[in-house]
Amino acid sequence: MPLHEALSIAEQKELDLVEVAPDAQPPVCRLLDYGKFRYLQKKKTQEAKRNATFVAVKEVKMGARTNTHDLEFKVRNIRRFLERGQRVKVSVFFRGREITHPELGRAMLNGVFDEVQDLAKLDVSPKLEGRNMAMLLTPKSNA
Repeated sequence: MPLHEALSIAEQKELDLVEVAPDAQPPVCRLLDYGKFRYLQKKKTQEAKRNATFVAVKEVKMGARTNTHDLEFKVRNIRRFLERGQRVKVSVFFRGREITHPELGRAMLNGVFDEVQDLAKLDVSPKLEGRNMAMLLTPKSNA
């Protein structure tokens, strides 16, 4: 229908004429209360934000020469984070000449993964990033 007819109908019904598909031939328009439409759209986005799950990434750092007792303590924390459903980034930092022995850090990270293997799966395998070696653990779905 012509534009002036559509506008007069919208004016009679006290609604707005909103163009829905401008690229269509002919363009498609709809009669609706635009203020109410925007309000409902805003409510939908707020509801989506409320229902969205935010997965936190916890980071556990340790040195390349961390003692076994300290390592056990950190593994306990990692297990607690995984049980809560959080992702965990485990990183080993190297000081000074320790960087010449990255196999020590890799062995430490593999040992940590062996300890929490029942709760976690390896998302990102251990890799060296500058003076840090890090891996990412995600909780298993049945945890």
